[in-house]
Amino acid sequence: MDQKCFLFSLSFLLVLKSTANGASFSVGGGVGVGVGVGGGWVGGGVNIPSPSPPSPSNLKNAYFALQAWKSAIKSDPKGILSSWVGSNVCAYKGVFCADPTQEMGDPSGPVVAGIDLNNGNLKGILVKELSLLTDISLLHLNSNRFTGTIPESLQDLYALTELDLSNNQFSGPFPSATLRIPNLLYLDLRFNSFSGPIPQDLFNKNLDAIFLNNNLFEGEIPQNLGNSPASVINLANNKLTGDIPINFGYSGPRLKEILLLNNQLTGCIPQGIGMWSDVQVFDVSFNSLMGHLPDTISCLEGIEVLNVAHNKLSGELPDLVCELRSLLKLSVAYNFISGFSQECEKLYGRNVGFDIALNCIPGLEMQRPQPECSLIPGGGLSCLRIPSLRPLACGTLLQSLNSSAP
Repeated sequence: MDQKCFLFSLSFLLVLKSTANGASFSVGGGVGVGVGVGGGWVGGGVNIPSPSPPSPSNLKNAYFALQAWKSAIKSDPKGILSSWVGSNVCAYKGVFCADPTQEMGDPSGPVVAGIDLNNGNLKGILVKELSLLTDISLLHLNSNRFTGTIPESLQDLYALTELDLSNNQFSGPFPSATLRIPNLLYLDLRFNSFSGPIPQDLFNKNLDAIFLNNNLFEGEIPQNLGNSPASVINLANNKLTGDIPINFGYSGPRLKEILLLNNQLTGCIPQGIGMWSDVQVFDVSFNSLMGHLPDTISCLEGIEVLNVAHNKLSGELPDLVCELRSLLKLSVAYNFISGFSQECEKLYGRNVGFDIALNCIPGLEMQRPQPECSLIPGGGLSCLRIPSLRPLACGTLLQSLNSSAP
């Protein structure tokens, strides 16, 4: 991550912290401000100039917490922790201090406001003493070798807005302590070995970004998925089963990306998908979804990537789907689609990545052999259908669906 971007994030969050009770803010577009996404590790702590040395009363808890953590880290091949010596924690590599005296007129002195150890290749565990870092806003630990579970004491980090634990070796059930961090906006747990069910409370939390992909989560997606105000929800590459929640299209209008690919989901794609007027990416590929594509997909005027490949969908590909103007990629490959119209053929001329291979369309190349098409999976499955008239699909009926949503 760029150091200037990280420091700007800290400064911005400290200003926000001065508002009443640390009011939350939106980090639109599906990513948090200064999100750690595996970029280069930022070396070197930051000392904010001040007229006097850091007050021991302000930083002594941070010193105790960081030394306890250092003792629990067993491998440091890049020598990051060699600077973690002495009481001046603001000089530690990867530790960033800010001075509320300069930002908000707070006379209490400098505080540890952020830690970025992305790509540090550190091996160890998280310790309960990290809860003493009560002023920290950003904790980025992407791409290390941390193991074990997440300490319950992390719930005491009331100032924390971004938590990135991705690309590590954490295990155990979903870390429930993260749901009790009051001002958390960005939660990234991807590429670990967390297992068990996804808790319902996750989607009641005021999170802008939820990344749980590439873990071992199992069970059904909680029925309150649609309650989440997040702009991006990624549950891909887990072991989730059951139907997509029928009310999942009633999510907040900020939703831009929903990724459920490579799970074990069954049933229909709910009609409520049409409520996501601003969604840009919808990917449910590599599941076992059946039935027809809902006509309400035609309401997704901002959709750029629509991927339903490698399922068991049937029926014809609706004209209204192929008419979507923002499409960059449309894949319905490896299903049981029985036909498509001239409107869909025009996608090739629009330079849209259109993949309809290995379906059951007569006369088209690269389709399934006929014996596979003689018995359509889910033939007895009843999916709610509506007429494929755009004014009805995107107007009156969707308003009716919205008013009846739980």
